[in-house]
Amino acid sequence: MIQRIQTIWLLLATVVILGLFIFPYLNYDLEDLGKKLFVTGEYSAVNNESVKQNILQTLGTIVVALVPLITIFQFKNRKLQIKLIYLSIALVVLLGVWMYFTATSTLQLISQSFGANNIGVGFFLLPVAIILLAMALGGIRKDEKLIRSADRLR
Repeated sequence: MIQRIQTIWLLLATVVILGLFIFPYLNYDLEDLGKKLFVTGEYSAVNNESVKQNILQTLGTIVVALVPLITIFQFKNRKLQIKLIYLSIALVVLLGVWMYFTATSTLQLISQSFGANNIGVGFFLLPVAIILLAMALGGIRKDEKLIRSADRLR
């Protein structure tokens, strides 16, 4: 059923993942000029002009955001929904690892260390997305349990 609570959790997870396009996951200084690293590329913090584009990470983020959205419309097949949520969680973790390695390689190029002062809001969006996906998984399992109990009564 599309009006269940897991629909809200999956929609929120999609929105949170798409928030990576708005919030940077790395902030650093290069020659006293602030730089921000988004999933779409590297931008100057002063005038927001693009320094370097990252097309693969952009496409990967779009794919990771679309999986929970597609999962919403699989409401007639709860087992497939559960598998897609597990896939979403794995993809979010892989995207986080990819973002981490991109951030560390960017900082190594300019001889800076990765620390708390460099972390942007984008790094905190991924754990929130995983929590929302886990909550959606709980809602689907609750529906599955309810349907099994109703089948026993017949």
